[in-house]
Amino acid sequence: MRRLLLSLGVVLAGLPLVAVGQPATAQTGGVEVQRVLASGSEGFNLSTVDTLLARGDREASSGALAEAVKSYDKARNAARSLLSFYRDLGGAFRGLDARIPRDMDQKGREAIEKLSQANLRLAAVYRRQNQAEVAVPLLVEVVKLMTPASPDGRKAYQQLLEIGFVSTPYTPTAAN
Repeated sequence: MRRLLLSLGVVLAGLPLVAVGQPATAQTGGVEVQRVLASGSEGFNLSTVDTLLARGDREASSGALAEAVKSYDKARNAARSLLSFYRDLGGAFRGLDARIPRDMDQKGREAIEKLSQANLRLAAVYRRQNQAEVAVPLLVEVVKLMTPASPDGRKAYQQLLEIGFVSTPYTPTAAN
């Protein structure tokens, strides 16, 4: 539990938690409760991961590669934490209320896609910095998460082939 709280603290430390505009709110028994964690791109949710990825894209395109690495790394950490929390919540409600595990499974799939995107973008930055050895574990993780049959998995495997980590090309229709 302590490790979980520490990892959540590290992830949240890099994320803005209060929306600049109006945070999302909910009515509970006549009392308005701020839903800061669910508010657009400013909370702790998948939209925040998208915001971090977009920031990293802007930084990478402007040549600020060190800042891009930080943004992509924050996006990876947030997506990984969200995935873990969605899986834990889904598991806790299995057999009790089928809606919640279905919702958490869907959010988990979205978190995996965001994690895959963050890995691919971070690997691209490392390749631009001639640090292909740092890109390898990120690309392998994408293949593992998304499978080689998916577009992201194929893209990651192709990059592993380009940098010489693997030597056998993969084509989806190739026989074993």
